[in-house]
Amino acid sequence: MTTLTMRQKLMSYLADAEDNKVKAIYTLLERDIDEEDAFLLSEEQFDILEHEQELHLTGKTKSYTRDEAMQIIRRQPEL
Repeated sequence: MTTLTMRQKLMSYLADAEDNKVKAIYTLLERDIDEEDAFLLSEEQFDILEHEQELHLTGKTKSYTRDEAMQIIRRQPEL
């Protein structure tokens, strides 16, 4: 059985399964599910963010609101 077939069967099963069975399956997979949702940075990435934050806080770089950033992005020519 292929992984794709297994996924399809599981999704079909879970859609109609009793609550207690869904909870049991979730409990078995909870650690993996939670770890996939975690966003982890490498030490190098964290250092870059800290440096960029320091530049921002000291006024050495300009910051933009979400709307301003979207306007800038939309004005960029497509590659």
